[in-house]
Amino acid sequence: MLLKTPSDLLRLLVVAAIVYPALVLILRLSGKRTLSKLNAFDFVVTVALGSTLATILLSRDVSVVEGILALALLVTLQYLAALLVVRWPPSQRLLKARPMMLLRDGQLRHAALRRARVAGSEIRQAARSHGAGDLSELAAVVLESDGSLSVIRRDRLGDASSLDDVLDGAG
Repeated sequence: MLLKTPSDLLRLLVVAAIVYPALVLILRLSGKRTLSKLNAFDFVVTVALGSTLATILLSRDVSVVEGILALALLVTLQYLAALLVVRWPPSQRLLKARPMMLLRDGQLRHAALRRARVAGSEIRQAARSHGAGDLSELAAVVLESDGSLSVIRRDRLGDASSLDDVLDGAG
């Protein structure tokens, strides 16, 4: 079926014209953290926002007010979770993955690579993208909580204080 009625298109246009600006306003009010680099928890909230937006736009069973309230509720819960992580650090274990050391002092941590499901070739690619021609040039490669790989060259290690919260990944 191509189109039930022309009023379906009109409804979609009107609802989108109301809900999309409302979502942008909600996200702007919630601050930069809501749209920052995503860890697993933030990713789930983002997918839920997209799913909710699609439901609002396509389902006649959800009113515009209910939809905007659902979007605001998801963003508020994400904001509160982020606030909890900042104010009560033990909650990080539940809501965020800790960064994990995958390479230390030029040596791959094979057990950590297996646990993180990261291939050695991905570490070598990250090293190349940071201008390292030899893994021995690297002090550390860390799998961050957002899934990215941080590469620290030996000549940039300093006192290594940036590695204080990183899971060792050895053995």
